[in-house]
Amino acid sequence: MAASTCDVFSFCVGVAGRARVSVEVRFVSSAKGKGLFATQLIRKGETIFVERPLVAAQFLWNALYRYRACDHCLRALEKAEENAQRLTGKPGQVLPHPELCTVRKDLQQNCPHCQVMYCSAECRLAATEQYHQVLCPGPSQDDPLHPLNKLQEAWRSVHYPPETASIMLMARMVATVKQAKDKDRWIRLFSQFCNKTANEEEEIVHKLLGDKFKGQLELLRRLFTEALYEEAVSQWFTPDGFRSLFALVGTNGQGIGTSSLSQWVHACDALELKPQDREQLDIFIDQLYKDIEAATGEFLNCEGSGLFVLQSCCNHSCVPNAETSFPENNFLLHVTALEDIKPGEEICISYLDCCQRERSRHSRHKILRENYLFVCSCPKCLAEADEPNVTSEEEEEEEEEEEGEPEDAELGDEMTDV
Repeated sequence: MAASTCDVFSFCVGVAGRARVSVEVRFVSSAKGKGLFATQLIRKGETIFVERPLVAAQFLWNALYRYRACDHCLRALEKAEENAQRLTGKPGQVLPHPELCTVRKDLQQNCPHCQVMYCSAECRLAATEQYHQVLCPGPSQDDPLHPLNKLQEAWRSVHYPPETASIMLMARMVATVKQAKDKDRWIRLFSQFCNKTANEEEEIVHKLLGDKFKGQLELLRRLFTEALYEEAVSQWFTPDGFRSLFALVGTNGQGIGTSSLSQWVHACDALELKPQDREQLDIFIDQLYKDIEAATGEFLNCEGSGLFVLQSCCNHSCVPNAETSFPENNFLLHVTALEDIKPGEEICISYLDCCQRERSRHSRHKILRENYLFVCSCPKCLAEADEPNVTSEEEEEEEEEEEGEPEDAELGDEMTDV
């Protein structure tokens, strides 16, 4: 498998001629599996690659709570001002510099059969050609007895916010194979993602569903089969195969976050203003976020996840030399160098957020072991190997707070805001 992986992925990547940097996938070890390596010098700040996911899907609770996103690329569909009004709960909220909002409502289109929204004709066509013909419920969009609606309701009943995965990501994998003329090609692409042992898969299922809902996996499998059975991937619908598919999405799904308001704020930051005007704008934005926090809490973005072949090859480091982001307000993932990366050097991202990376080696290992089922041996962890395996009082307090959250709160790669 390692040799074929190298053959498939030793190439220059880029989207529409952008970010052409030569990288290749190599087998690292039985413990780490494969990794992504630079084949030329990559400078700090350089975009290493831009990647489109094989499939992506918005989280179901996120969509239910009116975080309006393109059903294909997850681009935020609200104008920045509309976004601010909804998040603050203030219908009269007005934003200065409205011309900085990049949302084009005149380009948005819906599916003529089920009315789901897309940011453009291109996205509507792309979804139709890849998977939406299978998944379109037509006039049964709001029918609770439609097989797909039953599946989605069952998922929402066992996977509460903060969300880290979606059953619809799995549904789009099946629908893509169903619609494909070359089914084997798509099956090969999906098989590139890392596989886990049966025991590890059980741990992932437990992390996603928790003790209370772990027994619901069979119900989800039955509803999934009734809605989507496909002979070409019949193994995905067996108890073992469904658990493996569930674990694949749980461990390889990269979080995606989009926000028209965040895009507007970044555009405001780039404005050249007089000092007094800059101060006033900064005060306005600070107060805006305080109002949002009071009304909405931490849920600011349209959120979902996707399967990215190259990104999934990037191993973790507590001192990463690259980071992921979604600066185009859609599902296009950018991987950017945080420092110079020499030819032959592995490209590593971090599965931990900034605060988690500052914790002790013991605490970092605990998070990684519980959520990703591996023990980190990055340079930072090796350098701190002699530290005692204890957690500081401050970290213990943070962990106690996290234990009050749903068990899946940390599963999935760190989702970098746009």
